[in-house]
Amino acid sequence: MKLPSGRLVRERVVTDLTTVLATALDSGLTGYALLESQDALLLDADGVGVLTFADGVPAVAYHTGTDSAGEEALADIAVAGPYRLELYELDDAALAEVHDTDPMTIPPELPAEQLAGDPQLAERTLEAAATEQRDESDETTGDSAVEAFLDDEETIAEIQQRAREQAQERAEEWGFRR
Repeated sequence: MKLPSGRLVRERVVTDLTTVLATALDSGLTGYALLESQDALLLDADGVGVLTFADGVPAVAYHTGTDSAGEEALADIAVAGPYRLELYELDDAALAEVHDTDPMTIPPELPAEQLAGDPQLAERTLEAAATEQRDESDETTGDSAVEAFLDDEETIAEIQQRAREQAQERAEEWGFRR
């Protein structure tokens, strides 16, 4: 998995991945986290866990050492901590292709359940994901409403006629019509 470089927003060692997931959710982070476990740090084990986020909601999981993706990657990431964390902010468009890769996508609540063991955080994450889906649905509905309006030729003709009449009245008031 290849990700463009993001803007580093946090770098530290964490013992509990709840901190990482809650920080991303609370800040509405769009970007990714690199998680290097103590095994990789101390025992020369290969691999870094990668979690991507869209508006704070986990979207994709990948493990560089095992080349696993999705739910399988979460299992590989879920080794004993501490973890060296790097949290990056990245533009939504830069992550679009990665977020559309089915084998890598994960249910939004799964990292909170598997990596943090925090059912309350899992529930908050699901609520945030549902809100995001509703917002996207509303945007789509808004486009459909505009399209429906533009297809209504009779209403558009009435609006144009009223605009012409108002323009003529103003032109006469201002002395532009004879």
